[in-house]
Amino acid sequence: MQKIKIGVSTCLLGQNVRYDGGHKLDNFIVNTLARYFEFVPVCPEVECGLGVPREAMRLVGDPQSPRLLTIKTRVDHTGRMTGWAEKRLRELEREDLSGFIFKSRSPSSGMERVKVYNDKGYAVKAGVGIFARMFMEHFPYLPVEEEGRLSDPKLRETFIENVFILKEWREAVAAGKIAALIKFHERMKYSFMARSPALLGAMGKLLAGHKKGSFNPIRDAYYELLAKMLKTQSAARLSLNVLQHLAGYFKEQLTSAEKEEFAGILNHYRAGDIPLIVPVTLINHYARKYASAYLLGQYYLNPHPLELKLRNHA
Repeated sequence: MQKIKIGVSTCLLGQNVRYDGGHKLDNFIVNTLARYFEFVPVCPEVECGLGVPREAMRLVGDPQSPRLLTIKTRVDHTGRMTGWAEKRLRELEREDLSGFIFKSRSPSSGMERVKVYNDKGYAVKAGVGIFARMFMEHFPYLPVEEEGRLSDPKLRETFIENVFILKEWREAVAAGKIAALIKFHERMKYSFMARSPALLGAMGKLLAGHKKGSFNPIRDAYYELLAKMLKTQSAARLSLNVLQHLAGYFKEQLTSAEKEEFAGILNHYRAGDIPLIVPVTLINHYARKYASAYLLGQYYLNPHPLELKLRNHA
């Protein structure tokens, strides 16, 4: 498969760009995600002209609009950082990114809970890194995450799934036809049902009401709904509902013993005793056994490479 392009804080790739001359190599990113993603490295501090090593910096002042100051000498680098970021964001537009992984707790790149200090030196974890804030405002619909949060199986799954969904959306849009959007929507049906049935219904209603020659407005309106969908996470209760829907496709083929087996697996999943991959694997088995081309084409059943092991959690 063609690799998907995402932005990544440079230090996470093992490059020595941090203030102390070191790095923050993330093994999951460089050893696992690198097989599927092409990385566009970004280091705000170095790229805006600061050296390595350099004096450490921190956010100071109003958490909603903090300044970026060096800790000892109190040199204000806010203007330098924002001026560089405005230019860099325009360059990143041409990269056609499908997401970004930021360095957590960084005064330039942390996407949440970054320390912001007041004049007395007391800190609150309520800030966003200067560059991260500008990036998320400039690309409000792109999936973003921090390397620290990627250690959470659910957050990791949602982020990576969002990147793959966005890639498929862009491929559908490139066709320039309503039919391609409808095909995308049908393929994502059960994945979206596991996140927000209400948004799924709104998307379907929008496509069903399209008129000839209305591709651009339909595309834009659908994308707004898609952006909201990507900000949600699948829920176990909704996944249970989806799995029951999928099993319904085989109600005429499954034996009583197979139905009993699947019901037992659902009960174990409901109780949190087994991960989602178990019932999904069984549904995939039924889909292949009974040659259900429709289900085999559903993103929910094959959302990302198995090597990523993203559904191996309860």
